[in-house]
Amino acid sequence: MKRVTHRWLSAGIVFLSTGVGGFAQAQSEPVAIEAWSSQVWRAAEKDGESELLARLAPVVTGDIESIDWLRSSIEVFKSNLAKREQTRVEQIAKVSAELDEHMAMAENPVKLSEALRAANELQLLMPNKDEFFAQPRIEELIRISEIAGQRALEQSDWLIANELFARLSLLYENEERYKNERDTLEQRLTMIRMYAPDRFWQLRNDRRLAAGEEAFPDYNPTGDQWNDKIANVRMQTVLAAVTRTYSHVDGVAMREVLVKGFDAVIAFVTTPELYGAFTSLADDAKREAFLTGVKASRNNIANKAGTVTRRDAYESVEAMMVANTNTIGLPAAAIAHEFGNGAMKALDQYSGIIWPDELARFERSTRGEFVGVGISIQLDELQNIKVVTPLEGSPAQRAGIRAGDLIKKVNGNSTVGFTLDQAVDVITGPRGTKVSLTIERQVPEGDAVSIDVPLVRQVIDLPTVKGWKKTGASDDAWDWFVDREAGVGYLRLTGFSEKTTTEFDRAVREMKRQGLQGLILDLRFNPGGLLEQAVSISSRFVNDGLIVRTVDGTDRTRDEQVARAVPNAVNLSEIPVIVLINEGSASASEIVSGAIQAHAREGKIRALVVGQRSFGKGSVQNVFPIQGDDNTLMKLTTQYYKLRGNQMIHRRPGASEYGIKPDLAIEMLPQQSIDALVLRRDADVLPLDENGKIIETAEMPNPDRLISEGLDLQLEAAVVLLQSQQAPAIVAKMSRIGG
Repeated sequence: MKRVTHRWLSAGIVFLSTGVGGFAQAQSEPVAIEAWSSQVWRAAEKDGESELLARLAPVVTGDIESIDWLRSSIEVFKSNLAKREQTRVEQIAKVSAELDEHMAMAENPVKLSEALRAANELQLLMPNKDEFFAQPRIEELIRISEIAGQRALEQSDWLIANELFARLSLLYENEERYKNERDTLEQRLTMIRMYAPDRFWQLRNDRRLAAGEEAFPDYNPTGDQWNDKIANVRMQTVLAAVTRTYSHVDGVAMREVLVKGFDAVIAFVTTPELYGAFTSLADDAKREAFLTGVKASRNNIANKAGTVTRRDAYESVEAMMVANTNTIGLPAAAIAHEFGNGAMKALDQYSGIIWPDELARFERSTRGEFVGVGISIQLDELQNIKVVTPLEGSPAQRAGIRAGDLIKKVNGNSTVGFTLDQAVDVITGPRGTKVSLTIERQVPEGDAVSIDVPLVRQVIDLPTVKGWKKTGASDDAWDWFVDREAGVGYLRLTGFSEKTTTEFDRAVREMKRQGLQGLILDLRFNPGGLLEQAVSISSRFVNDGLIVRTVDGTDRTRDEQVARAVPNAVNLSEIPVIVLINEGSASASEIVSGAIQAHAREGKIRALVVGQRSFGKGSVQNVFPIQGDDNTLMKLTTQYYKLRGNQMIHRRPGASEYGIKPDLAIEMLPQQSIDALVLRRDADVLPLDENGKIIETAEMPNPDRLISEGLDLQLEAAVVLLQSQQAPAIVAKMSRIGG
């Protein structure tokens, strides 16, 4: 093809369009850069990945230095997409071989479960799902797995049954297949974990050994006693919660709620693993006598003519409690706890009772703070509790705790065998209280030393707004730009807490001060949070009209939340924006991405949603104290969210359309997603010494690898798209400088 000499036009530098492979396609007229920039945006908005690639493969009509950076970004992106496809082919072959290997030994339930795991992975790798299910080996795998799962249920092999049905259900993730089996197994395993944690450990350890893996450390009971967890649980509280379910969005009848509660109690007393914790359950006669009483109460409710009343609820439960007193004599709090959990199963997966021992975790997720000593921890490869980093200004940092320290004891009790939840529970506590950590520290050219560190717990902030690259120890010490020269900023929201908007505005003002020209708003793996914060963040982009409305189960509007909910909001409607979402984006993050997308489709802002379809959690949970009990809360789904255009976010059973569908779908392979998530997590934390200084000799992951190595194709697509929008201005600027 004849090379065209470049020429300056009023629109800027001239391009020719090319195909996906980078080969120029003949056109009657060259395309100026401003027109090309618009075409790229439209291709991302409407035409998908292949057409975007065609538009993103410009041939500059001359060796123009000012455009080399863009050409380089595009070539790296193309290369990384090609690498994804090559990796896909390789991984399909590898996983397919693993599937065949495990199926050859399918008579072993562990190998059968591994075959299902491989099938789950293969399904994610294959572009065509119909072709996946059409394979005879997949049909056979599903058939024998269902049989094995039922057999495991009959034999009370709860753990392997749960594995089989959980992995079967993943093959049909938008359907209700295996729901009853999964609910039953989850219920029993949760009870075992609660009341017989040592037995639960044994089940998991046996499963681990059966897979040929090393044993877990011995079970550690510190902070894991069931009687402490249910100390403040009362049946009166549970009944008050049950009688409040009338306001559930789907109008679930109290009859169904009570029946589910009785079913849970029946499951409780028929789970053999609990007989060690409650010895009276091992008495067959007493247990059967109690079951007779429970079933009588259940049947009275299930078969009652007419409406089940509040009085019916109280009388039937009272009869069950009397039967308990006269037979097995279980702690009333235990029965109340399991009856309450079971009753809430009649509603939806987001409704439930927040028990006294769960309050601290719940408040931590909504307030953006917790009371503790200020350390980030993880389990290392030897199952030690390892300090990732102390937080700046925290009690731990001021006391000299360092990244890499191992927490061997808490208040003199060994942490060997701890789960992360156990570690968090025993280290955190009321503000102003004391806790002592015994740490083990490796010193240069010497043996590890043991140090006792006394600490006083304080309120620790948990920021929800993060940038591209950490520059210091403080929460707001970020480089906010993924491409500073093009003015491409990056903000990641990890949740929506009470302080999210304040943190967001502070970051945006700093970015604007430094020359913000385009923004990537990363909402991937954001589980949601407070509705008012979602509306507040949305109003930074949406400058008029509806953001979200809420409807009841009959689709009647109950309330409206309108843009500009926060006075003097930071305005981002004047710059191009890319919102990143994936299947881990839920609830409040779906409201924000959906509101921005709807506003953009009306032509009022330049914004695109990129990634993969969001989770589909579009329901409103009201949280309120239960009458007469200050230690227990109830979370009840009362409404559904709808966006502009009457779009329902919530995923109903069997629905194929739900959540937020991206304008531009960019697929990432399973391992890419894992690698990107781990690198992003590790790069967010700088190792600090006891003086709050960065340990320069420590290994610090570089988030730039997410793009340069093609680990995060969704992010890379966003960067290239925003660079394409800035290209005309940069070329014009270089032209003025050169002219």
